Amino acid sequence: MSDFLNNYYDLVFWFLKVIGGNPGGYGMGYYIANFLIFVFIQPGLIMLFFILWKIEKKKNRENT
Repeated sequence: MSDFLNNYYDLVFWFLKVIGGNPGGYGMGYYIANFLIFVFIQPGLIMLFFILWKIEKKKNRENT
């Protein structure tokens, strides 16, 4: 299990570096990728799912 987690972490770490434009090492690209993911994408997805949940909840209330 530990090997799986280490490999998964390494894969995600590499992917973040590639997104950031610096596949050879650390740099501002990695930090920019983290910033984009955790400041824009994650909160955006949370808001999207919250809005979809509220719409479905309203539809369910109207049908009963």
